[in-house]
Amino acid sequence: MEKVAIFADVQNIYYTTRQSYQRHFNYNAFWTQATAGRTVVTAFAYAIDKGDSKQLGFQQILRNIGFEVKLKPYIQRSDGSAKGDWDVGITLDMIEYAARSDVVILLSGDGDFDLLLNKVRSAYSVTAEVYGVPGLTASSLINAASRFIAIDDKLLI
Repeated sequence: MEKVAIFADVQNIYYTTRQSYQRHFNYNAFWTQATAGRTVVTAFAYAIDKGDSKQLGFQQILRNIGFEVKLKPYIQRSDGSAKGDWDVGITLDMIEYAARSDVVILLSGDGDFDLLLNKVRSAYSVTAEVYGVPGLTASSLINAASRFIAIDDKLLI
């Protein structure tokens, strides 16, 4: 069985599915599809922690599915903008776990990850799958992936 490592950029998936479909991503359906016939080496869901009860419930759902939830505090800047990006954390974890996997799966449309996918594919000879929203996933990320899986009705609630 293929060994798979999963890296979910929760904020990116939340905002892109909401923007395109006005719906939520179905992590249960994703898990069923992505892990079928595979052994999960690790599965991380990277999120921002605002500490509200709805968010805590969602985080528990992710844990129940099989994700390890990694949280960063929500930071509101004085100019009104917010900070809370997991790009470096996702990169470090993927480089670590790619060596132990046959497949890495990234849930994100963020083009900043194209270099990461190119690196792990060449350094570890892994297959890199990207799940993203068509039209909101960077073409450079799609091109860096071995396989792009479009988030559509089957993966939405």
